[in-house]
This record gives sequence, structure tokens and C-alpha cells, in this order.
Amino acid sequence: MAERVNRSSKLVGAPGRRRLSAEARKSSILKAARLEFADTGDMSGTTVKAIAERAGISEAVIYRHFESKEQLFYEAVVEPLRIAVDELVAAAEVVDLDEPLSPQRQLQTMNSLYRHLVSTLEEVLPLLGLVLFGDPEVARKFYRSHFAVAMDRLAEAWRKVEDRYGYEMESPEISARVVMGTALILALESRHSTKFSRNRTLSAVAEGTVKGFFPAIEPAQRRAARGTKRPSAVPFSEA
Repeated sequence: MAERVNRSSKLVGAPGRRRLSAEARKSSILKAARLEFADTGDMSGTTVKAIAERAGISEAVIYRHFESKEQLFYEAVVEPLRIAVDELVAAAEVVDLDEPLSPQRQLQTMNSLYRHLVSTLEEVLPLLGLVLFGDPEVARKFYRSHFAVAMDRLAEAWRKVEDRYGYEMESPEISARVVMGTALILALESRHSTKFSRNRTLSAVAEGTVKGFFPAIEPAQRRAARGTKRPSAVPFSEA
């Protein structure tokens, strides 16, 4: 019995170690859980024992704060991601309607939207990967209840801009998903590519979104283009 008490004291209340409040202890468990879930890559491959070892406590302490590993995963990974997505779209919904929506302002607004989306998505990429590419049931529920809803809210915000300025956007729901998907790829580029040029890329993507990436070419232009040598392509991440 004495040996078990001594081992427990090393985990929770060793000499010279300040005893944490319940709130601080829960926060430290959540941090350890996020790291452990990220290391293993999914919920099923992570054990409560491994999380306890990373946090420097016993499994019993974890179960004082959380009923199950599933609850721990939700609070450590899904809930922070839900909050981040909600805040991201809430910021994207805000459009200053007091100023005229000039072409230049359209570009500035789209550039700012992409900048915000990319920065936020880059920050939550590990959590996003865990949720959307981990357990299929968790992924399905999160996508339908939060991620898809967030893009629908973005589309609704663009409809309000349409109504205010009297122009029509084809399928705001699809446009919102295209923008979010583009921002997700750019976040991956920013996180993993050493050649990623944020300012140049965001400017080019914003302009392409507003003006169209592939403008229609008239027959006369096509005939003229036959005799024109195409310049070498420059990857957007190298400029």
C-alpha cells in the first residue's frame, strides 16, 4: 500500500510541485490529450494511459475529470475546432456596407478574407486533420453540423451583399465552398512549403476569385494566340 501511495505522489503531488486547481488540472489534461491524439493520428489509436503518462498523472485522475476517452477527444479536439471555425466565419461575415463596393474594394475585401481564412486554418490544421480524416462517424457529424454550416453562413453573408448592391452571384453556396477549399490548400502550402509566398499568392488568388481564373477567349484571340509562344510557367510559391 505504501509503495502505491508513493508512486501516486510522484504523479500528482510530488514534493516541490504545486498542486493544481481542478480547472488547471483539466486544462493540462486537455493539452496532453491534444498532443497525444496528434501524435497517433486518431482517437482509436490513442490510449488514456498514454495521455496520463504525457500529463504526468494517473489514469484515475483523468477519469475524475472526464467520463470517457470519447468525451476527452471531443473537449480536447472537436470543441476547440468548432469554436475556431465559428469565429472564422463570424469574422468573414462582417462586411462594411457603408462604403461603395468598388472593384478595388472587392479585391481588398477578398484578399482580407483569404488572409484570415488561411491564417486560421493553418493554426487548426492538426485538429482539422484529426477530426475530418479520423473516425468516420466523428468526421461525418462534425462536417455536417459545423463545417458545412459554416460555409452556408458565409454564403448567406454574400447574399446580403448581393441584395445591398443589386448584383447576382451564381450559387453562393458553391462559391463559399470553393473559397474555403482554396484557403485550405493555401494553409497546407503555407505550413509545409518552404517556397510559399503569402502576399503574392493571396493577391493572385483574390484577383482570380473576383475576376475569374480562366477568362473566355474570343475566336480572334485564339487565332492570334497560335503564333505566340507561351511563356514558361512560374509556380506561385516561388515568386
